[in-house]
Amino acid sequence: MIKDQEYLKNRASYCLDLAKKLGATSASVGVANSISESVSFRNKILDESNRSDNLEVSITTYIDKRKSTISSSNLLDENLKTLIEKCIETTKITPEDDYNGLPDKFLLADKIKDLDLYDNSHLENDKKIEYLTELETIAAEEKKIVNTESSFSENKSNFILASSDGFCNGYKTSSFTASCVAVAKNEDSMERDYEYTSKCHLSDIKTSKELAKNTKDRTIKKLSPKKIKSEKINIIFDKRIANGLLKAFSSAINSSAITRGTSFLKDKINQQIFSKEINIYDKPDIKKGLGSTCFDSEGVKSETLRLVDNGYLKNYLIDTYNGKKLGLESNGRSGGTTNLYFENGKISYKDLLKSDSKIIFVNETIGHGTNLVTGDYSVGAAGYLIENGEFKYPINEFTIASNFNDMFKNLTLANDLEFEYSTNSPTLMIEGIVVAGK
Repeated sequence: MIKDQEYLKNRASYCLDLAKKLGATSASVGVANSISESVSFRNKILDESNRSDNLEVSITTYIDKRKSTISSSNLLDENLKTLIEKCIETTKITPEDDYNGLPDKFLLADKIKDLDLYDNSHLENDKKIEYLTELETIAAEEKKIVNTESSFSENKSNFILASSDGFCNGYKTSSFTASCVAVAKNEDSMERDYEYTSKCHLSDIKTSKELAKNTKDRTIKKLSPKKIKSEKINIIFDKRIANGLLKAFSSAINSSAITRGTSFLKDKINQQIFSKEINIYDKPDIKKGLGSTCFDSEGVKSETLRLVDNGYLKNYLIDTYNGKKLGLESNGRSGGTTNLYFENGKISYKDLLKSDSKIIFVNETIGHGTNLVTGDYSVGAAGYLIENGEFKYPINEFTIASNFNDMFKNLTLANDLEFEYSTNSPTLMIEGIVVAGK
C-alpha cells in the first residue's frame, strides 16, 4: 500500500528540523513513494511480470549562497541523520553561487486544485494478462503479422515537497499504460510499428480491441515501401512526430539552455518565430492531464502560460536559479512543461491532405538529428506519398533536412488536436522541406 501523506510529511519535517539544527540557513525536502506493477507478453506468451515499491527522500541544504543535494531510499531516523550531516559538510565546502536559494515565498503555491489525477483502481495480474492476451490475439489474426509484443503497467505515487520557508504540500497521482508492437511481413518487406495508450484513470485507456486494431493497421499499411527521389516538398507530420517537434521547441526555451547560450531561441522573446496563426500553451490544470500539476518541483505555483502568441515568443520555461540569472521570476516550470500543446489550426485534416497535389506524410523518424544550438534538423524518415489528397503507397529510407527557424515559419496546423499525452499537437504541415531520397 502506498504511503500516506502524514507519513511523508513526518519524514520531511524531521529532515528540515535536523538540517536547521545542523547549520543550514535554509533547506528543502522531497519525499516520494511509488508502486509500479507491469506485465509483458511476447507472441501471446507471458514474458515478464514485475513489481517495484520505491521510497526516496531528496534533501537540499543551503548555507547562505552555498548549496548541495543528497538522496537516499532509507528513511530511518539514524540514516537520515547521517545523510543530512554529510549534506551539510558538502555544502560548507561548495563554492558560493549568488543565484542559489529557495523561491520567493509569494511565488509558492497556496492552493491545491483537485485535478483528478489519482485513480485507486487496481488491475490484478490475471486481468492484465487477460487484456494482453486478447490484444495480441486480435493483432495476430492478420496473417501478415508475424510477431507481437505488448505490456501493461500501472503506477501509483504519492509525494510531499517541503521547505524551511513553510511550504509543505503534495498529492497522489496514478497512471495506467498499455502498449503493443507488431511486426508484419510479406514477400517484399518486413515492417514494424506500435501503438500505446496512457491515462491517469484506468477507465480512460483504450480497450485491447482498439489498441490491437490500431497497431495492426499501422503496421500492415507500411508493407512494400517504395523509394522516392530527392526534392523540395511539403511534408505532413502525423501527431506523434509533431509532438516530437513541439518537445524540441520546449527544450529550446528552457531557461537553463537560455542562460547557457545553447539555444537557437536565446534573445528571441517578443520576436516572431512562427507564422502568425500559431499559438502554443502550457496548461498545468487540465483535469486528468498526464502532465497536470499544482506546483513545480520547487513548490512554485504553476499557471497557464501562453508560450507563443500569434507567432511571437512570449515566455521561456523559467525555474528559480536560471530566472535569477535572467532577471526574471520563476513561472513554475522547474522540471519543464506540464501539458504542452499547439492550439488547433483552422484547416481540417482532410483539407490539409489536399492542400497540394503531392505531399509526403511522415509517421516515423529515425535518429536524433536535432541541434538545438543551431536549430538544424536532420532525421531519417518513413511514411507515405500523398497525391491529390489520397495515400498512394508507403515510402522509406529518405532523409529530412531543414532548420527550425524555417520550419516554424512555414508551419500549418490542422484542427484535429486531441489530449492523449502530456505533449499534444494536431497534425501539421511544413512547406518546402528538402528530402534526400534515392
